[in-house]
Amino acid sequence: MSTAGHFIRCLAAVAWEAGKPLVMEEVEVAPPQKHEVRIKVHFTSLCHTDVCFWEAKGQTPLFPRILGHEAGGVVESVGEGVTDLQPGDHVLPIFTGECGNCRHCHSEESNMCDLLRINTERGGMIHDGESRFSTNGKPIHHFLGTSTFSEYTVVHSGQVAKINPDAPLDKVCIVSCGLSTGLGATLNVAKLKRGQSVAIFGLGAVGLAAAEGARISGAARIIGVDLNPRRFEDAKKFGVTEFVNPREHDKPVQQVIIEMTDGGVDRSVECTGSVQAMIQAFECVHEGWGVAVLVGVPRQDDAFRTHPMNFLNERTLKGSFFGNYKPKTDIPGVVEKYMNKELDLEKFITHTVPFSEINKAFDYMSKGECIRCIIDMGA
Repeated sequence: MSTAGHFIRCLAAVAWEAGKPLVMEEVEVAPPQKHEVRIKVHFTSLCHTDVCFWEAKGQTPLFPRILGHEAGGVVESVGEGVTDLQPGDHVLPIFTGECGNCRHCHSEESNMCDLLRINTERGGMIHDGESRFSTNGKPIHHFLGTSTFSEYTVVHSGQVAKINPDAPLDKVCIVSCGLSTGLGATLNVAKLKRGQSVAIFGLGAVGLAAAEGARISGAARIIGVDLNPRRFEDAKKFGVTEFVNPREHDKPVQQVIIEMTDGGVDRSVECTGSVQAMIQAFECVHEGWGVAVLVGVPRQDDAFRTHPMNFLNERTLKGSFFGNYKPKTDIPGVVEKYMNKELDLEKFITHTVPFSEINKAFDYMSKGECIRCIIDMGA
């Protein structure tokens, strides 16, 4: 392609300071280096993780930065050593990766690649530590190796999933983070069986994706647990059959669920990051066969406390990272579930804004008004 090997000038939404509106800037995007690809981003969406690092509350501030990590686009050019991708491929950049060579990548059980596992503090590319973005000669930090709030971005090839070119990028872009994280926690980690019961703690986008996984699995009862009653009506669209608001009960919510289900649910999925919710999710599963899956990220100083008898009574506690999906190997299959009408993505998408109005997406999420807001890079 005519731009291959050259710098590309394009627009990017740059976060210059914590909590301040993103600024549309003309940036230069360098050609991809060894094991990298340059992608023209067609659609991106806003995830709560973007908001957290934009606010920089509890995280190491790293500015200026180009955020964004849920997106769909087309490969513009590839760097040295890239053999599995070529210009024109439709792809999803992913915040974590699959090098294909480490023990985790060779394991059928793990998706936690040694080389490309999520790194929130890295501001440059793995190959040389340098940024591929600059404005007025000054570098701009990357985010999660993806930085999709730019019309063009450079990503390590191990973090790029090649997908069906017929898949609509304005829908499947949400597969690259939150949707797969929740969906896979139910399908791949909890391994919910038809007719079983499940409790989903937290009915944000990830929790609703976990509920969607439960619906696909044929769960008989899907109990949604959330402190925000406004979420309950929307959750019905995702298969949630019953709701529990812990604030409406004078006993621990795990006890409420145990009484509702004659001893506890078969599976639970925690999607809040609250250590209290994690404990509740574990203690509400049925002894003998119950499995609780933790998805939310706790605070650094949190501690999980429960009585050892909860384990000795054969309850199982598991963790889940990105739904146990290997990015390059498994994510194309999630897209196919949508193409085969097994997975409904449209109901997750509540808002769409043009790239020039990206700050509206932050407003919607900050106010709790959206599940996923799509940002149209071409509008």
